[in-house]
Amino acid sequence: MSFFYDAERIIRKYQHRIVLPEGTDKRIVGAASRLKNNNLLEPIVLGKPEEVQRVADENGFDISRVQVIDPLTYPEIDDLVKAFVERRKGKITEEEARETLKDENYFGTLLVYTGRADGLVSGAIHTTAATVKPALQIIKVNPMYSKVSGGYLLIRDKELYVFGDCAINIEPTSEDLAEIAKQSAETAKNYGLDPKIAMLSYSTKGSGKGELVDKVRHGFEIAKEKYPELVIDGELQFDAAFVPEVAAKKLGDSPVAGKANVFIFPDIQAGNIGYKMVQRLGNFEAIGPILQGLNAPVNDLSRGCNEEDVYKLCIISSMEAIKITEERQRKNNA
Repeated sequence: MSFFYDAERIIRKYQHRIVLPEGTDKRIVGAASRLKNNNLLEPIVLGKPEEVQRVADENGFDISRVQVIDPLTYPEIDDLVKAFVERRKGKITEEEARETLKDENYFGTLLVYTGRADGLVSGAIHTTAATVKPALQIIKVNPMYSKVSGGYLLIRDKELYVFGDCAINIEPTSEDLAEIAKQSAETAKNYGLDPKIAMLSYSTKGSGKGELVDKVRHGFEIAKEKYPELVIDGELQFDAAFVPEVAAKKLGDSPVAGKANVFIFPDIQAGNIGYKMVQRLGNFEAIGPILQGLNAPVNDLSRGCNEEDVYKLCIISSMEAIKITEERQRKNNA
């Protein structure tokens, strides 16, 4: 069985509400139709109902049971405006909030923040910035982190790896790399992996020299000190991290070398190139970017995505919502 077969079985009983702000895009409407009619979750599509229905009719999608909300006529808009103003703590007036909520991403993010939805998936039409900015302002970063990062799941049948950061932080510092390692480990655990984290470099344990190597090595040292529970090693070249025979030649005893399943890249350029090479040359599915470190699931699509990508990122968002709910329950019971 595939990873997503198992994930569908898990999320079905929760029936999470996932907001899809881009309701005039056929990829979004098609995915919403499948998710609802497969009884996996409750998609909430944003847009004028007649326009969303037109897209459905033109493409043969059944959305008769899909909830469609028009932000411009939403009956509880006053509640969202009030919540937005309070969340921004004086940085926005009521009038400005009302105007801003005409933006589907802001509106959808407020649905998540106020508990009217469990997660949001956007980016088929909008830029990453248009998805991330409302999330940072309203959902905000989990207090244990200083910023969010973009992780990818690389999936082929039952094979699963986590790559980070491939989408958000352009030139992360050593401190950033340590946080990305922790966030990516949490993502890995959420999907059943026992995370073994490799901090990637062009050097393995001092075989190369320079500032780029030092940054990764320092990031590893910070992660070990700040998150002692992590199984992590660095700096490692990819072959030393992944291939047991290479690891045996290049390193002595390591908890990670030759068996890593979470890969932390030194910058966004390496990460973006790396995941796309694995996707195209290795025939892996690349799901993401998953916005790691937020207080609720908000995830970004590529504008080159297809309907299947939307469908699967919604499933991933539901899986994230399970984890966040369980964490809150543990804190409440502590």
